Amino acid sequence: MSEEKSHDLHDFMRQLSAKMAANYNLIRKRASEDPGTAGDQGEENWAELLRGWLPRTYEVATKGRIISQDGRTSPQIDVLVLKSIYPKQLIEENQKIYLAAGVAAAFECKTTLKAVHIEEAVQTCVKIKNLYPVREGSPYKELHAPIVYGLLAHSHSWKQRNSTPEENILQKLMWSDKFLVPHPRLGLDFLCVADLGAWVLAKFTFFHAIPGLESYLPPECRPHGNASSGYLEHTPFRENRGQHFTPIGTLITKLTELLAWENPTLRDIANYYRATKIGGEGGARLREWPISIYTDNIQQQIKRRRELTQELATWDEWKVAFGIWPS
Repeated sequence: MSEEKSHDLHDFMRQLSAKMAANYNLIRKRASEDPGTAGDQGEENWAELLRGWLPRTYEVATKGRIISQDGRTSPQIDVLVLKSIYPKQLIEENQKIYLAAGVAAAFECKTTLKAVHIEEAVQTCVKIKNLYPVREGSPYKELHAPIVYGLLAHSHSWKQRNSTPEENILQKLMWSDKFLVPHPRLGLDFLCVADLGAWVLAKFTFFHAIPGLESYLPPECRPHGNASSGYLEHTPFRENRGQHFTPIGTLITKLTELLAWENPTLRDIANYYRATKIGGEGGARLREWPISIYTDNIQQQIKRRRELTQELATWDEWKVAFGIWPS
């Protein structure tokens, strides 16, 4: 098999990764003297990266809370990505309470990831996504909140010999999702560790029972219409891409894709990133959800549906669905 040709974007992603590693070393040197400032610098590192790689129509802010339309507020968030519709006056006045309808994405930032950070991030994610009205009308809308939420870290704490950081993170993500997330729209969308890997929450609908899998599903999932969610794991081992893979490449690609579902103007660049494969492919272990997670209207449409597809991102809200198990 011939080696996959490198794209210039792969080089950019490696440069970003090297810069993030250098920033992490500086932060560690300063942490004992002034942990507060070191933490702030870590957040600013991620904010700077997002400012450089998200479209210019998005504003990136640090330190703030989100307020819902009925006045409820979120815990403090480290980095927020604001839509182009966000009121200019509020940005210029540096208001630290952000209108929910104007926030496209938000992130917690850690310099060194620990297991407890994952559980806390999932809990915070559920709180934040519950600030938004529940959407109806398609599988996509009912599986996704209108905000992306994630956890970003420079590095991780599992550095001892024979440690298994990738497995530790995945297991903690799966445990937290199972016990803390009551509906797929409330799940943590991203976890990116700059020097290790990235985990991206994917969600699907299956129109029919999956041959050979029925016995593994709970009874309410077996006939048809069940949904599945799972973390696509992007690590050097999983990707088998050697020099081309970077977790930051996955972050930029997958974040752009998620934003593009809500903002169609991003779809050209999202398709381009996917074509260059800077985001990798990943693999997932799935959690099954019964059809009852959908509204009655969508349940009936799913049961009647016959147009089957295996295209994950063709920008049709009904095409986050499968008739057979995805290859």
